[in-house]
Amino acid sequence: MDKVSKVMAWYANLSSSTLQDLPMFYAINAKFKDPFNEVTGLASIEAIFVHMFKTTQHPRFIFFDKVQDGRHAFLTWHFLFQLNGKDYTVKGASHLIFNEEDFIIEHRDYWDAAEELWAKLPVLGVFIEWLRRKFSTKN
Repeated sequence: MDKVSKVMAWYANLSSSTLQDLPMFYAINAKFKDPFNEVTGLASIEAIFVHMFKTTQHPRFIFFDKVQDGRHAFLTWHFLFQLNGKDYTVKGASHLIFNEEDFIIEHRDYWDAAEELWAKLPVLGVFIEWLRRKFSTKN
């Protein structure tokens, strides 16, 4: 199994107990960025996932596409979870950069927080929908 497939398999089975395997995939000084976080180092990356498991119920990743070229990989995924008993799905993508030892040195997640999360929340959703109507072209 290649390095990217191993990372995908680990994420697909990610749990609070498998977080201990983070150093098997990420370099000590790896960088991670998503719409809410920008951190460096294993402890900081692990803290993001610890927080995810504390604040969401049944979080899991489902992968769809993988494009790999040398040290770069681009993955598309859905992140499924529950928040206060309601199901959510966030559609996104990750860009991974590996070092010569096949550890991730940069991980950047791309997803639209407004569309994928905020628009689905009761109070913010109304405001986001108003903004969409205001700024969309009328065809």
